[in-house]
Formats: sequence, C-alpha cells, structure tokens
Amino acid sequence: MAGPIIELRGVTKRYGQLTAVDALTLAIEPGSFTALLGGSGSGKTTALKTINGLVTPDAGEVRVDGRAIGDEAGWALRRRIGYVFQEIGLFPHMTVAENIGVGPSLAGWDKPATAARVAELLKLVALPDGVGARLPAALSGGQRQRVGVARALAAKPAIMLMDEPFGALDPVTRDALGRDYRALHEQLGLTTVMVTHDVWEALLLADRIVVLADGRVLADAPPAKLLAGHDDPRVQALMETPRRQAERVRAMSEGA
Repeated sequence: MAGPIIELRGVTKRYGQLTAVDALTLAIEPGSFTALLGGSGSGKTTALKTINGLVTPDAGEVRVDGRAIGDEAGWALRRRIGYVFQEIGLFPHMTVAENIGVGPSLAGWDKPATAARVAELLKLVALPDGVGARLPAALSGGQRQRVGVARALAAKPAIMLMDEPFGALDPVTRDALGRDYRALHEQLGLTTVMVTHDVWEALLLADRIVVLADGRVLADAPPAKLLAGHDDPRVQALMETPRRQAERVRAMSEGA
C-alpha cells in the first residue's frame, strides 16, 4: 500500500525568539484535501511553505513522494508542486497566456505544447479563450485568481499548495471559485493542502481539517467529526462559530 505523499516529521521553525512551527508532525495521503485552519500566528503558512522548500525548518524533516526535500534542488521540487496564494503574483507585463505558460516553458516544453496546455487550462478554470491575450490588469479579481490556479496547474503537478487563495475575493466569487477548485481537485486527482482562517471554507472544501495554534496541532479530523464536538475549548469555539451563524440566518428567514 502506498504511503503518504507529504510528510512533516517533527518540523520546527523559529524566527528569533518566536517559534512559528513547533515539532509538527503530519502525514498527507495522496488524493486528499487537507485544510490547515487557525488564526494569525498559528503557524499554518510557515508549515505550508516547508512543503515546497520556501521555508527551511530549523529541525525535523519534510518528505515529498517518500524523499527528503533537501535531496533535490529547490527549483526542481517547486516545479512538481503547484502553489496558489492570495496575492496571486501574476507578472503584470505578460499576457494571461504568457503567465500560465511560464512553468511549462521553464520545464523545456516547446511552444506548440505550451500553447495547447494554456488553451486546455483556460477551459479547465472556466475562462474564455480571449482572456489569454489580455494583461492581468484587465481582469477582475476572480478572473485573476483563476489564472493563478491555471498557472499553478500548468506543469501538471500532483500536489497543490494554497495559501488563503480566495481570501481577497467577494463572498459570491469566493464561493464559486472554491466550488470550482474542489471539482478540479476531484477531476485531476490532486493532493491539496490549503491554508485558511475561514472555518466555513475549511468545512465545505476539505476532507480533513488540521487546527493549529502556536505551531502545534490542536485537532486533526474530518469536518463532520470536528462539528460533533472536541475536548479542546479553542477547537470547540471555532466549530461553534458557523453553527451560530447558521442558526441566526435560519431565525431571520423564519421571522421574515
């Protein structure tokens, strides 16, 4: 039986006197969708960045596909792992098609193969072909984030890392893009690890929620199990938030 595709083994990262991640151990199975949930300073983004080598741990080990990430060059590792973040980071002077094609071009794909992949991805993330010729500034926030997802998928990674990917979007766009990405996750058989501070987002998108605080795991379970109750009052308070909100909305609708 195949083992985890991602492993963090006792990973610790400090910034001066601050311990961002504290002896963190996680195993991520292939094809899973895991949400790292927690407030600011909980260590979730630092933990995510250790997976693709953007952050080097002070102690512990990170393994991808059974191999310690230090055994290969960082650029080679990152070509195998898609990465989407809130700021998107599209190159403003390049067209959408050029932005999406950066990864394949760097990997040595020829122009026809890259162009075919760009066209395929525009359809995959539900953007019309004409968008490819535009500059990022001409797009809406939701469209730019879809381009960011397409760019991350361009070199056909098996793993996607997402750091608050939908946080800057309006609620309607955020919900639509979240649902569309979840469908892509299933369609492409991806392994996704997503950082979020939004409890609703974690509950609705992920198969597994890992709640972090002070760089440590407070809870690690499927959404339904966490909603059923937890011994840690901090986790329980997190899970009560969407329940209270849903009850308030229900009361408003019944009173209308």
